[in-house]
Amino acid sequence: MAESKVTNRSFSSLVTQQIQEMEMVRQKVFQLEQQQHQIKAKYEEDIARLQRELDARGGPSQSSQHHGGPSQPPPPAIGHGPSNLFGGIMAGGAAQGGPGLAPPPQDQQQPQGLPPHMPQGPPGLNPAPGPPQHAPFPGYQPGPAAVNGGYGVQVPQPTASPGGGKPRPRGPPGPATPQQNSAAPYPGSPQVPRPTPPPSQHQNQLSAAAQQSALVASNTLADLDIDQLPDNLKKEGSDWFAVFNPRTRRVLDVDLIHNLPHQSVVCCVRFSIDGRFVATGCNRSAQIFEVESGNLVAHLQDGSLPEDGDLYIRSVCFSPNGAYLATGAEDKVIRVWEIATRTIKHQFTGHDQDIYSLDFARNGRIIASGSGDRTVRLWDIETNSQVLQLSIEDGVTTVAISPDNRFVAAGSLDKSVRVWDATSGHLVERLEGEVGHKDSVYSVAFAPSGDRLVSGSLDKTIKMWELTTPPRMMPGSGPRGGKCIRTFEGHKDFVLSVALTPHGEWVLSGSKDRGVQFWDPVTGVAQLMLQGHKNSVISVAPSPTGGVFATGSGDMRARIWR
Repeated sequence: MAESKVTNRSFSSLVTQQIQEMEMVRQKVFQLEQQQHQIKAKYEEDIARLQRELDARGGPSQSSQHHGGPSQPPPPAIGHGPSNLFGGIMAGGAAQGGPGLAPPPQDQQQPQGLPPHMPQGPPGLNPAPGPPQHAPFPGYQPGPAAVNGGYGVQVPQPTASPGGGKPRPRGPPGPATPQQNSAAPYPGSPQVPRPTPPPSQHQNQLSAAAQQSALVASNTLADLDIDQLPDNLKKEGSDWFAVFNPRTRRVLDVDLIHNLPHQSVVCCVRFSIDGRFVATGCNRSAQIFEVESGNLVAHLQDGSLPEDGDLYIRSVCFSPNGAYLATGAEDKVIRVWEIATRTIKHQFTGHDQDIYSLDFARNGRIIASGSGDRTVRLWDIETNSQVLQLSIEDGVTTVAISPDNRFVAAGSLDKSVRVWDATSGHLVERLEGEVGHKDSVYSVAFAPSGDRLVSGSLDKTIKMWELTTPPRMMPGSGPRGGKCIRTFEGHKDFVLSVALTPHGEWVLSGSKDRGVQFWDPVTGVAQLMLQGHKNSVISVAPSPTGGVFATGSGDMRARIWR
């Protein structure tokens, strides 16, 4: 009996011990679960913080809903096989830089500018597997020079402009700053001393490479944390912001004037010579807006074409007298519209591939066109005929006619910029080599003086070239090598469009990194970076009358800025 009681007590003690151990295990599991929840919460908080920082710097976002932009359309379904040199430049929706364009394969290499006959275009430009995909091409040539500029705007220091930079209402906007009406000279002129502190001994000993590296760092404005910048080095609107380079004196201000929604990707923007109108090219149509009011004043669409399928207008340009608008599209046809009657005055055919770029000569008679068929062609609208054909080894992405009508320049997938005599067709410059671009050239623009040229490339750089063309070409002389006098580095992705303001005070650029930058052509230093578009900035254009510029983007919007 006594033995039985001992056994029962032992069994009871054992059970109690096991219960205590189970309770300890349960508490341990509960603690581990709590730790896991804390770790998960911290992880999600870190992800959200990083995403906010990325969005603030203009980087790719997880979803376009962060920006309140339009819903993204499905990928354009039409392609032309090897002629589709630029499919997918903004591939992959908002996260990758473009609505409705084929997402590229992962871990791509930099584009190498393959010839049009190759089965695959440059990485990031190819269609995705499946049905042929197609993207509008970023082409831009600067508008004619004008009498007055207006970009050298002094900004009160050190405070930012009042009002937080809210977008201005439609209707005549007031001046961005009190000094708008009397433009100050651009930095570098004798009237505006450049803020260059005396170099230290250490700075004097820096190698050229180190100096270049420091310049690049100072120009990479996308790396600046906007939350950490003082008020005088940033400006924010409701859906855009600008950051100003802390390493140089701020002499510009910026405001959004008009936001112009479209039904598709905006491939190109261009002003009329009097600055009163801006034209845009998108899927199947070109539009003309009044700059002051933002109102749509003309919708140009060829009604004779089938209504199904895509047909992107990849380049637009006004005639110097403002009576005509030329459009170039992927159906290989150049249409010259009489704006007053909304009718097609001329049609030029002959290109074998998509037309990516157009420019009107200042004489109002000649139009230059560049195409994936590896040719630049000049057309006479008075005789309604082709007057010159220039052939190269690779697809032509961009063309521009010099202000004096003497030369035509073109950029190509072969990384080169070429300049020809527009009358004889003689090649006078070939800008390439060690100092040249390392990837396809997507945009060229003459300086208003005509003796310089800027080019933008998929190598993420802009280059300024000093042309060495003689007054008269000697018979039999070969092309001269223009001198690269400056390289502008700071964009985080492909440079898709470049231009110069009317007096050459600023170089303006748009990129697949969704940013717009203004650069000092004298020093190569970036003055500001503007982020507002939710997709690649395909086209930038300054107004020939100064003080205003336009941007076109894969986010299906064009914007007019002061």
